[in-house]
Amino acid sequence: MKKIYFVLLIIGQCVLAQNKTVQDTTKSQELENIFVTANRTATLRKETPVAISKLTAKTINEAKATAVYEIVNKIPGVLMVNLGNEQHMMSIRQPMTTNAYYLYLEDGLPIRPMGIFNHNALLEINQFNLQSIEVVKGPVSSLYGPEAVGGTINLISLKPPVDPEFKFGVQADNYGYRRFQAAGGATIGKVGFHIAGISSLQENGWMTHSDYNKDNLNARIEYNISSSTRLISSTMYGKYYSDMSGTVNEEAFNNRTYKSSSDFTYRKTDALRTRLTLEHDWNDKSSSYITAYLRDNKLGQNPSYGIKWSPTSNPTTAKGEVNSNNFKSYGAIGQHTQKFDFLNTKIVAGALYDYSPVTYWSYVIDLKANLNPGEAGKQTVDSYEIIAEHPDTKLADYSADIFNTAAYAQISFNPFEKLVLTVGGRYDNMKVDYDNALDLSSGSKVYDKTTFKVGANYNPVEFAGFYGNYSQGFAPPGITSIFRTKPGTGGTTGIPADFYYNLEPATFNNYEVGGWFSFLENKLNFDYAFYYMEGKNELLNIKLADNSTDYRSAGETRHKGIEFGASYRPSKQFNFRLGGTYAQHTYIDFKLSDKPTDPVQNLNGKEMPAAPKWSGNSEITYYPNWLPNLRTSIEWQLVGSYYQDQINTIKYDGYNLFNARVGYQWRKIEIYGNVMNLTDKLYAYNVSRANTAGAQPTYTAAAPRTFVFGIQYNFSLKK
Repeated sequence: MKKIYFVLLIIGQCVLAQNKTVQDTTKSQELENIFVTANRTATLRKETPVAISKLTAKTINEAKATAVYEIVNKIPGVLMVNLGNEQHMMSIRQPMTTNAYYLYLEDGLPIRPMGIFNHNALLEINQFNLQSIEVVKGPVSSLYGPEAVGGTINLISLKPPVDPEFKFGVQADNYGYRRFQAAGGATIGKVGFHIAGISSLQENGWMTHSDYNKDNLNARIEYNISSSTRLISSTMYGKYYSDMSGTVNEEAFNNRTYKSSSDFTYRKTDALRTRLTLEHDWNDKSSSYITAYLRDNKLGQNPSYGIKWSPTSNPTTAKGEVNSNNFKSYGAIGQHTQKFDFLNTKIVAGALYDYSPVTYWSYVIDLKANLNPGEAGKQTVDSYEIIAEHPDTKLADYSADIFNTAAYAQISFNPFEKLVLTVGGRYDNMKVDYDNALDLSSGSKVYDKTTFKVGANYNPVEFAGFYGNYSQGFAPPGITSIFRTKPGTGGTTGIPADFYYNLEPATFNNYEVGGWFSFLENKLNFDYAFYYMEGKNELLNIKLADNSTDYRSAGETRHKGIEFGASYRPSKQFNFRLGGTYAQHTYIDFKLSDKPTDPVQNLNGKEMPAAPKWSGNSEITYYPNWLPNLRTSIEWQLVGSYYQDQINTIKYDGYNLFNARVGYQWRKIEIYGNVMNLTDKLYAYNVSRANTAGAQPTYTAAAPRTFVFGIQYNFSLKK
């Protein structure tokens, strides 16, 4: 990374040496009432019949976040769960889950192809390269495709500035974290460029075995061939390595003895994404683009979640695993937008082709479990040690070619002056050609679905609007789920390996109404959404007694709730933000077990685990007149109580968390400091347990009070 920053510095110096460019060829994307994610084109909020939120560059810059979750959690109805070292899972109209019910986009293009969802995909994002973040809540499969069930998160990158700009800075905390970052760009004649790089390092953190490092470099070049034609190239390359400290038991959590039980677990990734886009405006009512792209991802793990141990069956031994998941993607997406004077009609239509070959293997490792003192059968593990690795004892070993094709279209029009109607549809086809080395089988599986969306916006007055929609969601099972051996089969069990070939795609029907209000010359804004979503064949991760996972499809689930957000800016000095959600996630038809010895077999009517009813994030920001360029803020985050297991035996109380931020701009230098977990509260990001009597909970512990500080230099030749 030293070479990267040297290059950035050289580029910055070259930029500063250039004469001021001519005219502005770009348009600002900062307007908070303009969105691109809902309809794939720049659209006014009042013409968008979905629940959508946006974080602007100002909000992102002032947060000075060490990880993306600190920013995303400011959006009402969104809970991005920190799993340590930028690892994460998500909750948007779903419980906190690692399942493929969210679509992560980078400048409108999925970070992963369908079938290879990874809940940690956002750790590949360069926080220093973000212009804005847009979140669409609920299924929007009519345009973006499957997996956009709970919601779609679109991370929009910085574009080349008109005038030369350059910035760099350092960030650190009191637990050994530090990050170096630099970015620069300009527009010179017809060519604009922007480059941003970060290098993050964590050493000797508050929890043992929790070091990590992350390097990211983003580059974007725009060539204005003419006033109506543009060629855009963007590339991201990132490397990531992290220890995986894992969870702690209840005693260690309550005593704040943040000691990892393993010192060998890890996650490492190597990711490359590049694209080339040609845009053309045929006239002021007609435009098209085509994008060709490449993804190249390598993931290797000795995961802490892969450790299997039972307190009652051979408690001094355990099993772990090492795995590797590599894929490439070659694809293209084309889209055309056409406007007509008749009823202000707008049509968006496009098609996608994606070819993604993937390889995956996983093998068993033998572990020794060193136990803490205690009653037999109720002891906990102090530490694990590797005894032996068994590369020939595979838990999974397959290769597959994934072919994704899709076509979509959406039409919106005004039958009356203040009414906008929107109708959309999409057809997706995912074909998987596979070779499974464990059962020596090969074959093909096809998942296809046509999904629809219909919505309406009614804006009776300038300061208020209402919308309603019906939308469908579709999510095929990820192939890592399909080709994973079922618990108790394969490996050293003596039972032939069995797989999840019969997993069905999950489907969802979403019904939603909402609206927005704006008063006091846009100083007071409020938006809300009521949703009711029914799911079938929703994939569930069932935690077993030995910490392994079994996959089950629920016959029917129900998700319903209300999301609300408000902002009030009475003066230039104060800004108030309030956001939250109340949700219920319930099993309607799900049989957990056929064993009469199990305490619960039928879960109908029970709450889904890891599903807090209340969650929210609010903030007060103060910009004092007596000291210009100073900002201060206090943030409050709420996560309510939730059940730790499917059978609804014990709840975790949730938490209230406070963060404080301060920053001061002196000429071209910005100095800032954040205090995360201001009150030094003991809390966990996630708590879970198996569905067995006497099962012990595991805690994903959160950091104690943390002081983050940094300095940044910003240079611009802007007039």
